[in-house]
Order: sequence, then structure tokens, then C-alpha cells
Amino acid sequence: MLQFIILMGVWVLMSGSLEWAELLSGAVVALLIVAMRSAKSTGLSAHLATQSTVKISPAALVSLLLYLATFISALLRANLDMARRVLTPSLPIDPTFVEVETKLKSQVARMLLANSITLTPGTLSVDLSGERILVHWIDAAGHSSLTQATEDIAASFERHIAGFLR
Repeated sequence: MLQFIILMGVWVLMSGSLEWAELLSGAVVALLIVAMRSAKSTGLSAHLATQSTVKISPAALVSLLLYLATFISALLRANLDMARRVLTPSLPIDPTFVEVETKLKSQVARMLLANSITLTPGTLSVDLSGERILVHWIDAAGHSSLTQATEDIAASFERHIAGFLR
């Protein structure tokens, strides 16, 4: 029951709507996830239930909320930066590919990190291989080192993702 409530809370936060159709969709998805996690049979549902990467705890919920706040903040800053670059074509850009290194262990956590980077305007995750993500960055001026690129692009996301995903 607690899992269902947490999943519904996340659904409402991410959808931003309290309309009955949205709540019904969220309830169906949450019920499916809870059912798969608690399945005792063999097959895909048992595999998903035993390979869960989501941490369920109050600290994990706080990390999820901090991740969402960090993501929204980065999204707003990146959108404003891209708008400024479009409206002021004289601003220099230095597009290039940079590698970002992650300490996240699970594939789901790495995928969420890569998707978070891609959804932020000005960056695009091109390849995810092992512990490295190849990112096309529209303005990488002065960020040639792996450590600096990782800090600038992924560190804030990664810190919070590690709090709610294994």
C-alpha cells in the first residue's frame, strides 16, 4: 500500500494534474508496478520484482524530490541560456562532444541520468557505455577535462539519483 501511495504521489507531481483521467491512468500504472514487484511467480514479473532498483524509504523520497527540483532548475536555466543564444547570435558557442563519468551502478539509474542530460537544452546524450556517457554539448568552452565536464553536466543529477535508485 505504501508503494502505491508513493507511486501515485510521484505520478501527480510529474503529471501536474488532478483530473480524474490523469489520476485513473496513474492508479493503473501504480497498481501494475506494485503487482509486478510483489509477484511470486516465474517469468518477467518475478524478474522485475527481484531486480528492483528503486529504494523505498523516507530518505529516498526526499532524494527524489530534490532530484525533481534540481532537474526543473537546470531545465529553466538551460532554456533561458538557449533563448539568449538564439536571440543574440553573436554569442560564441563551442559545440563539441564530451565524456561524462558516472558512479551510478544500475542500468536504470544510468539511463535516468542520460535522459536527464538529454532533456536539458544544450546537451544531448549520444552514447551510454559502461560508466561513461558521451554528450554533445553546445558550449563546452573551457571544459575539456572529464572531471570538469562531469561536474558541470551530471554531478547534481547523479547525487540525487543515487539517493532513490540503487
